Amino acid sequence: MERLQTPEDRFFQDLMGGCAEVRQAFARHVGMNGHRLHTLMRLWRNGETSHSDLRQALAIDGASVTRIVKDFETEGLVSRRVDPGDNRYTLARLTPEGERAAAELARAHQDYQARLLDGVTAEERETVLRVLGRLRANVALIPPEQERSR
Repeated sequence: MERLQTPEDRFFQDLMGGCAEVRQAFARHVGMNGHRLHTLMRLWRNGETSHSDLRQALAIDGASVTRIVKDFETEGLVSRRVDPGDNRYTLARLTPEGERAAAELARAHQDYQARLLDGVTAEERETVLRVLGRLRANVALIPPEQERSR
């Protein structure tokens, strides 16, 4: 028996699907997978960062962070060093070439966003932002025990 889709189901499927499509399409547009893209941009925005902080911020495992950072190092985009304050940690930072590549990605992202928003009015954007703000506020109100019981 087929279960009927509720309006709420459709809302969240379209919302999540749209977000995923936008992210994936930009990664394809610039020819870089999402994790590599987010790692490079995180280093550009935040400067020198530990592998551990990258792992947490990007919600990927430590082996993936290490592989991505090592690949960037091989490509001349990132340099690594042991944290002088705690030698258990490795720090990564963009090289000048990495800075240029990240700045170019940021410009490409701005252009991409402008193309996506073509035909979307300022009022429509504000409506979407209000709805997203309400959803986030509602998420914050859900007690942890309700989250676990579902």
